[in-house]
Formats: sequence, structure tokens, C-alpha cells
Amino acid sequence: MRDVVAAADMVEVVAGRTQLRRASGSRHMGRCPFHEERTPSFSVNPVDKLYYCFGCGRGGDLISFVRETENLDFVGAIEWLAERFRVPLEYEEASPRVDAERRRRERIYAVLEQTTSFFERLLWEGDAGEPVRAYLAERGLGEAVAKEFRLGLSPGRGLAEKAAEKGFTPDELRAAGLATVRGGDYFPQRLMFPLSDVRGRVVGFQARKLREDDPLRGKYVNSPEGDLFKKGSILYGLHLARAAISKQDRAAVVEGNTDVIALRQAGFEPVVASMGTALTERQLQELGRLTRKVYLCFDADAAGQEATLRGMELAVRQGFDVRVVTLPRGLDPADAPDGFEERLADAESYLLYRVRLEIERSADRQEGFVRAREVLAKAEDSPERQEALRLLADRLDLPRDTLAGLAPARGGTRGAVPEAPRLLGAGDRLERDALAACVAHSSLVRGLAELTPGHFDSDVNRRFRASLVAGKDDPELTALKAELDARAAREAIDERTGAELLLRLRERKLKRDLAGADLARTTELQAHLAKVRQALAELT
Repeated sequence: MRDVVAAADMVEVVAGRTQLRRASGSRHMGRCPFHEERTPSFSVNPVDKLYYCFGCGRGGDLISFVRETENLDFVGAIEWLAERFRVPLEYEEASPRVDAERRRRERIYAVLEQTTSFFERLLWEGDAGEPVRAYLAERGLGEAVAKEFRLGLSPGRGLAEKAAEKGFTPDELRAAGLATVRGGDYFPQRLMFPLSDVRGRVVGFQARKLREDDPLRGKYVNSPEGDLFKKGSILYGLHLARAAISKQDRAAVVEGNTDVIALRQAGFEPVVASMGTALTERQLQELGRLTRKVYLCFDADAAGQEATLRGMELAVRQGFDVRVVTLPRGLDPADAPDGFEERLADAESYLLYRVRLEIERSADRQEGFVRAREVLAKAEDSPERQEALRLLADRLDLPRDTLAGLAPARGGTRGAVPEAPRLLGAGDRLERDALAACVAHSSLVRGLAELTPGHFDSDVNRRFRASLVAGKDDPELTALKAELDARAAREAIDERTGAELLLRLRERKLKRDLAGADLARTTELQAHLAKVRQALAELT
């Protein structure tokens, strides 16, 4: 684990989730990836590999950041970092069941990766791939971008036998979604789109029909749900779009894989596909770690409208700023990728789209008014709400007094703002500042060791003092360490100030002891207090 953490670049990892700028020394600042904010309050210490947000109070180390942002357990976070920074791992002996499950998953990933490479070779090097290459060229998809997304061609038969030659078992092939129960190839001859998780590992495929005699009915067929592939968790192209989404603070969500590929080829990078369905909670969770601004661009037909509506409602409830890009009927983003940026500029707000849709779906003016009123009643007053009101008035020719009766909601539809860290009292602040100084300046730890647990009122501060003095990190106090590290930097607590803070803790305890001391001990305590005050005077 230590080798992995040592090799990992903290700034590179965090920059994949939010844009960072150098603040002072090696420290970086940015907007918090865990909550929506306009002013950067997220502090990153790349040397000690710690992070802390002064806005929402989230903090920790490199491993906890990966666990939070990638939705992984401890072991998964270590493996993610090891893969990212090419550090070989040696696993300690675990329970036979856990070890067997880990090795099984590794084998499934391996067969999917080797199958992807095999499909790529068939498409680009084999004679069977010639008509498919022509099809891609006809769609305007160049070889470079097709290879970036690792497009391939399934042979239709023989894959199971080839995999067996490589040592993979029938059970592993079925678990990977590559073989049927009878052992034959799951996919007929089709154009293959590898589906990757956020780490870029292939977890399944989407296959497009190429021939009329294809035995499968659907134009597009996905891998069966299994150990690795969960359709509702995958956003096509996210592993390639993450950096652009984070940097540009926006994400366009389209329906089709070819839309993603065509837009990326045209230079528009913050784009993903929702696997042909409405956005799911897990997909939004992944997007929410990168941006809160989402543009939905689904087909203009009835199915597309429903998908837009379902995904939009869920996204709005989760606090996203949702915009809707309306395309002419029969037109996909892939049909005119060069003009997509202009379409985003004309995107409608959630409220405007909903009100317009409710009016168009209504049988008459009265029904349209009632349905639009229900939507507007849930929304706070905002420029978007005013725009939706104007649309309602224009479409239904409503008088002003009718609009005046549509009062905005007091709550609104936005997600709850994360609770800010509690304000510290003067006593707790003194303790935290003193500990922060010791975190920033190791030379002060000797003075901290001369204090006792009784110098601290807070149990957690006592625990942290003990871990500092012992020179051992307490995993349960990692978040506090990150907070103290960031506090020391923000308050510019230097070594001299730290020495003063330790003396203030001594002074506080002596004054408390004096208040309850008997006559015999009072003289001794007063002498100690005089020495502390003399030392403070010399410092200040």
C-alpha cells in the first residue's frame, strides 16, 4: 500500500474531478467536488496527500478521496491507484472465499480485455471487416476516433473455442457475457462497442446489427447483466470524457454511442451516452462527482421525450442544473456534430421545457394551464421561472392577473445544500489551532508531548494529540488531520505562532487549576503561571 500511495500523484488524481490552481507553495485550491460552490474552498496538500473543504467539511487522504469519488472500498481504491500509476501489487493471504472471488473477477476482466483486442483485429486487419469499415466511413466516423473507442467486429462463431485455447473456462466466458448456456458465441457477427467503467476497464459490449439474417431481433444488443456489467451504472464514453467534463463543468448526455463518437471526433469532448434509456440514479451519481450542469439531448420522438422527462426529473431532484437540447425530428447529434455547440447555446431550461411540453400535450387551453401550473408551483422564483411564465402567457394568451396568482414555491426543487462544518467555540478553536501548528511543524511535537490529555477538553483532540506524540497515524482521524493541515495553511500558522498556542493551552489549564486549588498549592501554580506568561511575553 505504501508503495502505491508514494507513487500516486495527488494533484493528478484530484484534477480528474475538479480544476485546481496552485495557491501557495505546493498547495492547490479548487472548487469542492463533493458539493456545489462558486468560490473555491477545496484545499489539496500534494506532499502529505491530504484534502479538505472549508465549505462542507469533507476531508481525508488520497485513499479516502479515491474511495469517495470512485465509489470503491479500501482494497478497490488501492487497486485503482496501482493500475493508474502502474505499481505492481502483492496480495497478502486472505480468506479462501475472498481470494477466490478476487481472482475470478480478475479473470473476467482479462477475458473481456483479450476479447476486445481480438474484435479490434478482426475489424481493422481482417477481410471480414472491410464492409464494416466502409459503413463507419459512410457514417463519417474516422479510423482514429473509432480506434480510440476500441470498436471491433465479433466473428459470430468460434470465439468460445479461441478463448478456451487461451485457458479461459466456459464459466468465465458466461460470466463475461461472451458465451451462451450451451457454450456458443453470445453475439452474432456485429459491430462491437466495448463498454467501459470509469476506470476504463471493459465490462461488456453493445453490438450493432449488420446483416438482415441476424438471429437477434434488436438493432442494438447489450451484454447480459452479470458480475461486472450493470447497464444502469454505465455511461458510454465517461472514461474518456471525465477530464473534459470536470474542466468545462458541464456534461452533454446523448442517446447513442455513435453520437458520442461523432461529437468527440468534431472536438466536443464532455459528452456521454445513457445507454439508450433515461438517466439512472447511479449514472447521475457518477456525473455529479464531475459537474452539476447537464445538457440532455435525446430524440424528439415520443420515446425520446419520455426518456428526457424521466432523466430530467431525477436530475433536478438531485440538484443538477438541467438544460434540454431539442433536435429536429429524425436528426441525431451524429448527423450534425459540428453545430452541436450552437445547439447547446439554445438549450432550454428544465422549467421552460416542462411547461412547453405540458402545453403541447394538453387537449385544450384549460388543461394546458392546469398542468403547467402544477409544474410552476413547485419552483422557486428565478429567471428560468419568469421565462417559463412568459411562454405560458404567450401560448395560452393569459391575462396578467392570472399569472400574478401563480406564486412561486418557497422551497424550490434544488437538492439540499451540504451542511457547513460547525463553528468552533473559542476553546475548541485554540486546541485545533495548536494541533494544526504541530501538524505543520513537526518541531512543535516535542512541546505537545509535554502537555497532558488534561490540557484538552475535546476527546477527539486528545486522541489526535496522542497519535501525534506517538508518531503513529490513526486511520479514524485522517479527516481531522486533513482539516488541521488545511487550517494551518489557510491561517498561515508559523512555528512561532504554534509555540504561542501551546503556551496558551498551558496558561488556560493553570488558570483553571488555580480556581479550585487549596492554599498550599496556589503558590506553586501561580509561579508556573508567571513563567508561562513570561514566555508568552518574550514570544510576542
